[in-house]
Formats: sequence, structure tokens, C-alpha cells
Amino acid sequence: MKPISVKQLAFTGVMAAVICVLAPWSLHLPFSPVPISLGTLAAYFVVVVAGCKLGTLSVFLYLLLGLAGLPVFAGFAAGPGVLFGPTGGYLIGYLLLALISGFFVDHWNDRLLPSIAGILLGTAALYLLGTFWLAHQASYTLPQAFFAAVVPFLPGDAVKMAVALTVGRQVRRRLQRISVFSPMQSA
Repeated sequence: MKPISVKQLAFTGVMAAVICVLAPWSLHLPFSPVPISLGTLAAYFVVVVAGCKLGTLSVFLYLLLGLAGLPVFAGFAAGPGVLFGPTGGYLIGYLLLALISGFFVDHWNDRLLPSIAGILLGTAALYLLGTFWLAHQASYTLPQAFFAAVVPFLPGDAVKMAVALTVGRQVRRRLQRISVFSPMQSA
């Protein structure tokens, strides 16, 4: 594996900043401990644009910034209490989303259906980790956690995926055209 260049490191920082700016904006639902946030939109977008390696690194940096106390989590929250609390599994699930979806984006970027499949598989992994984590931390049954923290988010996440794929693929192509990174450089 090639080391990360200065250009890639700067690009990773910019992508982490995109997540940090969008993720805090959220809406709390009265029936769910998980808020609707722009964090998933940001994660989808970053992965579609940056791919597996740089996208996952960007998500990791975002999580570290939130863990360190920067108010970048939903509702402008921060710290270990949020990251390791009942909804923290969904935040940590962003890493699985980035790894899985990024793999598909890197290997089949020019083909929409594999990119959609990757985003769906990554989201399923995020939901799975987050739901098990929530059930354990908040003493929910798995069905309770699933119906409180996944089902209400499915339509919104579908829209976020569509937006991220549409806009992100265009941004990625333009960045490749100006040589910010090559198609497989982030793999």
C-alpha cells in the first residue's frame, strides 16, 4: 500500500470537514433515541467522492474530532459519552459504511448499480451495528431498536443516498479531471 501524499492528506481533511459541518444539523424525533441528521448524507457523499481509503480516513478523523470534544455529532454534541453511548453504534457504523461502500465505489465507480449496491450494503452494516449497540446500551429488544432507530430513517436515507450518488459522482469525476486523485489512488 502506497503512503498517503500531502495532497491526499489535505483532501482527507477537507472531506472530514464536510462531515463536521453537516453532521451536527439534526432533528430529534419523539419516538426514537436516534435523531435525523445530515451525518449520513455527509458520510455517503464523502465516500462517493473520496472512495474507500480516503473516505474511511475522513470518517475516522471526524469521529476522533467528536471524541476529542469538538461539537460535530448530531445536535452539536461531542465527547466519549456520545460516541460510546446508546446511539454511538450508528456513529461508529460510519466506518463500516465507508469501508464497504468505498470498496464498491473504487472498483465500480463508472457503474451506477454496483455503487448503489455498495451504498446499500454499507448502510445495512451501519444499521446492523447501530441496532445491536442501541439494543445493548439502552436495554431494548432487537425489534424495539430496529423499529425505533432504523425503520423511520429508511425513506430519508434513500433520498440521502440518491443525492450523494448523484452529486458525489459528479464531484469525483471533476476532481479526477483536475488530478486531485486518480480513480484507484484512494483504494
